[in-house]
Amino acid sequence: MKFKSYQSFILGSVLLSGCLPLQEKNDERPNIMVIMLDDMGYSDLGCYGGEIQTPNIDALATGGVRFTQMHNTARCCPSRASLLTGHYPHKAGIDGMGVNLSMNTATIAEVLKENGYHTGMTGKWHLSETKPVNDPDEQLRWMAHQVNYGPFSPLENYPCNRGFDEHWGVIWGVVNFFDPFSLVHNEEPIKEVPDDFYMTDFVTEKSVNLIDTYSKDDKPFFLYVAHTAPHWPLHALPEDIAKYKDTYNEGWEVLRKQRYARMVEMGLIDKKNYPLPANSSRKSWDDCERKDYEAACMAVHAAMIDRVDQGVGEIVKKLQETGQYENTIIMVLSDNGASYERGYPPGFDRPGFTRDSTLIEYNSDNPGAETTWNYIGDAWASASNTPFRFWKMESYEGGTATPFIVHWPNGLKDRENSINRSLAHIMDLMPTLMEVSGAEFPEEINGVKPNPLEGKSMMPLFKGESTSIHDTLYWEHQGGKAIRTNEWKMSALPGKEWELFWINKDFTETKNLADQYPEQVEELNIVWNKWAVKLGINHPQK
Repeated sequence: MKFKSYQSFILGSVLLSGCLPLQEKNDERPNIMVIMLDDMGYSDLGCYGGEIQTPNIDALATGGVRFTQMHNTARCCPSRASLLTGHYPHKAGIDGMGVNLSMNTATIAEVLKENGYHTGMTGKWHLSETKPVNDPDEQLRWMAHQVNYGPFSPLENYPCNRGFDEHWGVIWGVVNFFDPFSLVHNEEPIKEVPDDFYMTDFVTEKSVNLIDTYSKDDKPFFLYVAHTAPHWPLHALPEDIAKYKDTYNEGWEVLRKQRYARMVEMGLIDKKNYPLPANSSRKSWDDCERKDYEAACMAVHAAMIDRVDQGVGEIVKKLQETGQYENTIIMVLSDNGASYERGYPPGFDRPGFTRDSTLIEYNSDNPGAETTWNYIGDAWASASNTPFRFWKMESYEGGTATPFIVHWPNGLKDRENSINRSLAHIMDLMPTLMEVSGAEFPEEINGVKPNPLEGKSMMPLFKGESTSIHDTLYWEHQGGKAIRTNEWKMSALPGKEWELFWINKDFTETKNLADQYPEQVEELNIVWNKWAVKLGINHPQK
């Protein structure tokens, strides 16, 4: 095992609590848990201004730190690649969708495993090459579990072969929550599920089981809880949907204003530096012809997040019962902003029928059941990403800003219920977790020398010793792009010209200053293009 002295990083003593007789661990390095939600909006959580009932995640925020300027990479698999490797996604091999994580890039699981940690994962991987079979009809049958076409991606890039001792979850990025395609335990496909199966509950159950197992010996653990919720399809349990039956009847404009007001009242944002832009969809609730349908879609989205939060409560309870809670770092975040997507027909990763050949109704008036396939669409996505513009995929704040909660009783004793406004990026998690665990970066991984880390440890931010760890950050995804310095942010939609914002006075990107400061646009454009060339990105911006 390779690890530095943990004593130089621990910020408090180990306090074990609970009613059960517990065995004290000699290895005092902290357990680490990263809880990733999928397509959750910036303000969906209660502790970020949302109306969704998330008391368990809110409690972690009350006992920890909320970041207002944490960023992901605007899309599912690129964000997951950055989180696990400490790199911009392109450097980790994820320069598109459905491609393999590079084998010359070490994952945090590989590093922590080599440094004496248990490493477990539950939920969504989405970092392997995913190819459909040649016949589209056979692809639909494969997704419905009616035929078997072998491994869901190259086995060498399954989680269990990229550093995780245990993986219970899915390889592909989209699932039927009641009967998911590509569900596996390590390399073995799980071919059948019980009648009461629900993906979010499965992720919770397996996470709780792993905590129970890992608490029985002296080794600390790293657990990556990668939920598939609330990513479409809008699938939820009836009792959860019922909680939100009438919540969204007033529409997305009212919701956006209500969330904004709560965020201001909480002190997360202020009206001067976070002016509220109009809904990015440019759609009016008054003009909406399917109000009941729209309200029902958003209700299921809320129910899906509610269920994740219930699972977080179960996970916290198990940590407390096993004496692991005080010395476990829990991080909660989303892989991108809420999704604008809607209307995709069956094909590739979207089934046309269930296992028993029951047809699936797309864009149903009554979403939630397995036989429906719905999306929230761009108007609700814009509201979910309050106060920002745009949504998943775009490199504006609505695509890249994520709620980020850090809870660690032993290590953050003087940071309870605090708000941190420092700029950080999801690639910073790996170097942060290496520092708190005392792990050394390997000289060789998978038989090759791994690329050095691009992210930076957030520990100075956690301790309040610094307000900045980055001079410049970059984004690019499918032609959308951005560059951010401590003062400026420049963003562009795919194929569009740069927009320039004085970001510390306009966090919501409302006043385009490109015409006013053309020399600043040119300077930042040169810097962005140098970065893009270095990473092999073929979307130069003029």
